[in-house]
Amino acid sequence: MCISLSSLILLPIWISIAQIHQGGPDEKEKSTALKDLLSRIDLDELMKKDEPPLDFPDTLEGFEYAFNEKGQLRHIKTGEPFVFNYREDLHRWNQKRYEALGEIITKYVYELLEKDCNLKKISIPVDATESEPKSFIFMSEDALTNPQKLMVLIHGSGVVRAGQWARRLIINEDLDSGTQIPFIKRAMDEGYGVIVLNPNENYIEIEKPKIHVQSSSDSSDEPAEKRERKDKVPKETKKRRDFYEKYRNPQREKEMIQLYIRENGSPEEHAVYVWDHFIAQSAAENVFFVAHSYGGLAFVELMIQREADVKSKVTAVALTDSVHNVWHQEAGKTIREWMRENCCNWVSSSEPLDTSVESMLPDCPRVSAGTDRHELTSWKSFPSIFKFFTEASEAKTSSLKPALTRRSHRIKHEEL
Repeated sequence: MCISLSSLILLPIWISIAQIHQGGPDEKEKSTALKDLLSRIDLDELMKKDEPPLDFPDTLEGFEYAFNEKGQLRHIKTGEPFVFNYREDLHRWNQKRYEALGEIITKYVYELLEKDCNLKKISIPVDATESEPKSFIFMSEDALTNPQKLMVLIHGSGVVRAGQWARRLIINEDLDSGTQIPFIKRAMDEGYGVIVLNPNENYIEIEKPKIHVQSSSDSSDEPAEKRERKDKVPKETKKRRDFYEKYRNPQREKEMIQLYIRENGSPEEHAVYVWDHFIAQSAAENVFFVAHSYGGLAFVELMIQREADVKSKVTAVALTDSVHNVWHQEAGKTIREWMRENCCNWVSSSEPLDTSVESMLPDCPRVSAGTDRHELTSWKSFPSIFKFFTEASEAKTSSLKPALTRRSHRIKHEEL
């Protein structure tokens, strides 16, 4: 039988209440006082006092994990998948441990983008001074010079960074489903240039300076008599006070200040900045976007701000469970019409892959991603997206509308 630490801490109080209930009226008053005490105890704060230090390894090896040949994260010694509940009854500590591992995963994916995919890390803003906050994106060698095709990848919101679709998938499933690497490799094999955006890298954090307030007993407003009484506090009383403080003030994290990156302070700003300074300058005749979740909203915002430029350069857009909303974002009629002809949204659905899904919004067609899990929609629709881009490119070359090609593809799928 497993007894939680909080239960052990409160057990004596519960026993006292039970014993008091058997007494008379005076004892019941004590019972009420004890219940009041229980109601004032913050169990979350109480639990923090015994949690280990929030000090975690900074390498995968330090965590005793590694990716195997299938791209799955496994424990070096046991071969088991990642375990979140490493310590029972310490949810906050387990969460912090998970987040620390996530930061290592982010750096690991960055390394794969450079070493495995041969992408270049490009610092932004392009004219940043040495001292100002900076972000970065990743590009293939031919991203700006490829005359034919350019693929742009945008992930969703949250903790994910460039090259990732979902941290949860990387840790619990594998690198293929959780990262953009399969898209990047196939795109490069098929002759695309590639640009990988980093829309969540909006600021850097620095530790908040500590303000030291000097206090002197001479300048204190307290009467001398009161100060003298304080100095004569018995050791036992001081010990009890310190014990209480330990419960009241458990270990705290450092206070941080956020310094936002110029012209990249939000995913929407970032998309516009990368468009202006890189995508719009590229030589590619056909630009293709893959945008997941909030990345779809960022793309629609880009279209609203750069409508004519986007229409002239972008051939097709694959959205995966996009959270955009043409009404809330106030996308005009001409944008909605363009999206109907040039975009397709693979949404989470239990229907088979590419099955048409009804939409309440007058924008792009919606089809099933073949999964009802939001984070898996990009990976599950992977083959369909590349087919969609090929058809859109061929349709443009033969002066046919991509929508006709897409519609015929869906009809064929339904007939099958």
